[in-house]
Amino acid sequence: MIDLLITAAGIAAVVLMWVMLYDSNRFVVREHTVTDGRIIRPCRAVLLTDLHNKRYGKNNEGLLGAIREAKPDFVLAAGDLLTAKPGESLEPALALLRTLAAEYPIFYANGNHEQRLKLYPETYGDMAERYGSALQEMGVEPLVNGHVRLPEYGIAIYGAEIDKYYYRRFRTGNMSSDYLERLMGQASGEMYTVLLAHHPNYFPQYAAWGADLTLSGHIHGGVARVPFWGRGVISPAWRLFPRYDGGIFREGKAVMVLSRGLGIHTIPVRVFNPGELWVIDFTS
Repeated sequence: MIDLLITAAGIAAVVLMWVMLYDSNRFVVREHTVTDGRIIRPCRAVLLTDLHNKRYGKNNEGLLGAIREAKPDFVLAAGDLLTAKPGESLEPALALLRTLAAEYPIFYANGNHEQRLKLYPETYGDMAERYGSALQEMGVEPLVNGHVRLPEYGIAIYGAEIDKYYYRRFRTGNMSSDYLERLMGQASGEMYTVLLAHHPNYFPQYAAWGADLTLSGHIHGGVARVPFWGRGVISPAWRLFPRYDGGIFREGKAVMVLSRGLGIHTIPVRVFNPGELWVIDFTS
């Protein structure tokens, strides 16, 4: 009996190791369609988040191929395409963005890793300056609590960079009802409003502010997902089974697409939790 248990445990360990290696090095394409009368002309976007310098094949050809196959009108980035680590190369993220910027408009909102580079130059040196200069050279201007209007589509895209306080561990910060309006002004009511907001825990506040569609990441799908139940296990704030782990969420008429991200960080594995590239269709 003991031999059988040891054998079963060994087989389970081998299977788990295989799943970890497999899921940590692949991504799936997921799709979502939004329909709204304010959308003038149909268009398509792809959502990138939490890449953390991950490469899918040489020169990221695996990811680039999937993006090109989707034929988007523009690319939306919801942060953490790089990893804030002293001495870490910026080139994996920049190489991907250079290629994409030559083919598509890119609308980029910072995540906590991009934000961290700016906040702590004593730790990261000139990484923020070098990254910002490289983005500027390729024509990408991060939406730091700003927005762009796309009148040809009837869409306004906002980028939220909330204070580091809201990324505290173990519990969600208290966000006042007027905080987002003070950061970004009032949402555009006459255009369909897309909010790139890296941290999903504040989705109720994003919806109350006026975001029709929130695009988030940060949670990495909970690192591992429980088979059959499908819930993510742990968040970057070290909270077990977070409510917002990945997928589609709703607050009234507002929708959040929460990507499980494309890369790995801190806990450097994925289990039953492959990376995600989201394709978003906007229709009238």
